[in-house]
Amino acid sequence: MREAGLSAGSLPQMQKRRFPSVDRLAGSLYDGSLPRGLVVQVTRDAIDDARRGQGGVNAEDEAIRILDVLKRRRPLRVINATGVLLHTNLGRAPWHPESARMAMETAVGYGNTELDLAAGDRGGRAGYLHRLLSLITGAEAALVVNNNAGGLLLALMALAAERQVPVSRSELIEIGGAYRLPELMAASGAQLVEVGTTNRTRPEDYRRALRAETALLLKVHPSNYRIVGFSEEATLPELSQIATPAGIPLIFDAGSGLLDERVPWWAGPPPSWLAEEPGVLQSLERGADLVLFSGDKLFGGPQAGIIVGREKLVSRLRRHPAARALRVDGAITSALVATAEAYADGRAGELPFWRMAGLDRTALEERARRVIEAARVEADVEEGGATPGAGSVPGSTIPGPVIAIRGQADQMFSELLRGDPPVVARRERGRLMVDLRTVFSADDEVVARALRAACR
Repeated sequence: MREAGLSAGSLPQMQKRRFPSVDRLAGSLYDGSLPRGLVVQVTRDAIDDARRGQGGVNAEDEAIRILDVLKRRRPLRVINATGVLLHTNLGRAPWHPESARMAMETAVGYGNTELDLAAGDRGGRAGYLHRLLSLITGAEAALVVNNNAGGLLLALMALAAERQVPVSRSELIEIGGAYRLPELMAASGAQLVEVGTTNRTRPEDYRRALRAETALLLKVHPSNYRIVGFSEEATLPELSQIATPAGIPLIFDAGSGLLDERVPWWAGPPPSWLAEEPGVLQSLERGADLVLFSGDKLFGGPQAGIIVGREKLVSRLRRHPAARALRVDGAITSALVATAEAYADGRAGELPFWRMAGLDRTALEERARRVIEAARVEADVEEGGATPGAGSVPGSTIPGPVIAIRGQADQMFSELLRGDPPVVARRERGRLMVDLRTVFSADDEVVARALRAACR
């Protein structure tokens, strides 16, 4: 029996009024932290989902949840307390303030990106940067592209398309993001020729692989792993003695970008954790015709792929059509200029990566104790080790003190991520570990407040 006063169409109308209007709900949720159009879109989707669920989904709660996720995915400054200096997930090498200043000046206005101010005419892109890179590496010429994988892709496309390239089986690397050398070579058009075995590759293996179709020899530094035990690899001088008589170039993908094995900007002798890392200068001296490396790893600058070596080969890369597709913009060029100038002036120790790596352990321990006291948490200062990160110098650690916090590590870790700014720590053996080597000292108070809130 129908209740008095209710028409046949009233029940559906009442059900519809359970859901707020898009404009009203979006207006109540908009706080300026996300674009208004995005808030409206999320709100509309949440209301549609609630309608389809016939009230099983609360539209407002769902919209709030999705907007919170989007806010956390928006680019934010975070505090790196992991002890991983070149943390790929956190952007790798922090920039020197001068790099940031020069990049900002270029980005917010106009610059002489392709203008020769001396001649008053169009000039080559990044000519000054290329001159600097040649100066600090001792190379005849240089070229900068968007990242090191792009540099290797360009080199293979320009020098080895439809031709054979011998590579040791021990160097068929895979790094983060499922980058695999064989797949990149296939994309370039070069034909991979595997030589040697997983643990032992001798010069003779490359020599036997030489054919009329051989375009070049490629050696790849296994920057994110080490082969130990019964192993052997062909050195750059040995490969140069094969490539030069054959009239083909030798390319070395050095990866991490240590400029000089002597580390002249370091206070004292070269650190032991760099013992197995090849220097760009030394790689050229040992016979490599081209050396490729990353700009945002041990070089300490922004993301880029840097190629240095013989002028004739660099020119071929520069003229290839793909070079334009892989080039960097004016702001990145400016940031790299500031980084390269630090090396040219003997100031590389001021770059954030090298400054953090060389922090005094006594000063780090004092900072750690002050943070614990300010945070009022149950914690100890223990001996630990930071890592270079980003696949650089695998297995090596930089010894130093760390904060070990007792309690619910997973819960505290998550609470720190929800902070403003987020603090990223690490979990180890059921404890939360905070390594101040990768925290700028000006952020110590922020870390202490975040820990106090997370450990309540």
